[in-house]
Amino acid sequence: MMPPEWPTRDLLSHRGATTPTRTAMIDADTERAWTYREFDRRVDRVVQALEDAGAGTDGRLGVLMDTRPAFGAVLFAAMRRGRTLVPLNVRETPSELAAKVERTDLEALICERETESTALESLEQCDGSVPVVSVDDAEASSVGSIRNALESETDQETEQAALDPVALEPDDTQLLMFTSGTSGEPKIVRLTVGNLVASATASAFRLGLEPDDRWLCCLPMYHMGGLAPLLRSTLYGTTVVIQRKFDARESERVMDNYDITGVSLVPTMCKRLLEARWDVPDSLRFVLLGGAPASSELLERCLEAGMPVYPTYGMTETASQVATATSADLRTHERTVGQPLVTTDVTIVDERGEPVSSGDPGELVVSGPTVTPGYLDADRTAEAFGEYGLHTGDVGYRDDGGRLWILNRRSDRIVTGGENVDPGEVVATLRESAGLEDAAVLGLEDAEWGERVGALVVPADTASDLDLEAVLTHCDAHLAGFKRPKTLAVADSLPRTASGTVDREAVRERLLEDGVDVTDW
Repeated sequence: MMPPEWPTRDLLSHRGATTPTRTAMIDADTERAWTYREFDRRVDRVVQALEDAGAGTDGRLGVLMDTRPAFGAVLFAAMRRGRTLVPLNVRETPSELAAKVERTDLEALICERETESTALESLEQCDGSVPVVSVDDAEASSVGSIRNALESETDQETEQAALDPVALEPDDTQLLMFTSGTSGEPKIVRLTVGNLVASATASAFRLGLEPDDRWLCCLPMYHMGGLAPLLRSTLYGTTVVIQRKFDARESERVMDNYDITGVSLVPTMCKRLLEARWDVPDSLRFVLLGGAPASSELLERCLEAGMPVYPTYGMTETASQVATATSADLRTHERTVGQPLVTTDVTIVDERGEPVSSGDPGELVVSGPTVTPGYLDADRTAEAFGEYGLHTGDVGYRDDGGRLWILNRRSDRIVTGGENVDPGEVVATLRESAGLEDAAVLGLEDAEWGERVGALVVPADTASDLDLEAVLTHCDAHLAGFKRPKTLAVADSLPRTASGTVDREAVRERLLEDGVDVTDW
């Protein structure tokens, strides 16, 4: 639901004009803070510095950076110029990144010190030339730098007039986000300015909103879970506290020191806090728990510890949340993900695409202003959308009170530590490894990460021993670390059903019985 008159300027310039002295952002690692006026002026400097460094004045900006305040400055610099931002996963290999750079037709690539060499290596594998700009001091002579613009303390009013923000419309594409599909290339999700504002608005209705709220952001900003707190806090006029790397002890200290009222976590992070005997601060109003399913045991431990846990069901295609349960919901309706957020409609359909009755399972189909207008690939958009909206591929049901339960994914996607893994991509990489003829990949339960990648491999020559270390070295060169198999087993052939498809349950049994833990290999 959009406001009657759409704001024609970016969220930060509007906020900087209305509440200039409120604290916008705190860097928990350096303890540096910016008011909305200071943050707004910082973004103006970044806009000019990017253009001076050769990043262009329009077109798409790729970002290969981890969580840090500079990411936020680049995000709003893109919004100020009406440019689309393309966050890239810092954990992926140069070959994986090269494919994404080519598919998104970037105008420039923004990196940091830790990712500069990866950015350059990935671009060497691409056709054409893409300028690279670092937010730190550049090491390579071919890389520009905007560090001075980010670090400057100069008052913008004495430096130059503020930049004129580009007029924005709700249908303007603000983000292109990659998400794993069930097979083939990762999908590229278009998220509009309207999607982001609608998501922030709906989230505020569910979680509540107070003037002194402080949302801790410690998730990767190249995922929606890391970007959402930054966008939402700017829309609300509240404070976002950025912690560059999650650590149970350090995150506990940050939450105490900064009176954090809300935090987004994945189940693995939540588990580590509990294991560290976390003393939940009185200031904390909600722990938004998503990214992967949380077990009943984990949720029970959260409630026993007095943690205000809010399990959420969401996806990149909906700019984050679809439905969110409160702690009170969990005490009376175990494992529910709660009711859909305001303006979000969820229809449960059967295999023919027809709505089912309450209590009957089916596929979740989502519609509303938070839902993407589609993928960058029009064919994938046509496949994903139907009469009732976006087909999620998730199976669940709704009770008479409108609460949702998620039963399982229709796809075979693996979620490990909050990261999505497409089994088809891992299989394709394994098949390219010398000495392998075939492979089957699936997710195995893991106490630390929720799921781990398991692979049953078939040697090309069953008469000789397979060099598993060579297989893993090949994976390291072509797959991000979280996609690398952690459990391996060898078979003469893959078990198959009568119809000839891989028998996934038989593969699972084989991995559980004969699999070797290769995590540390």
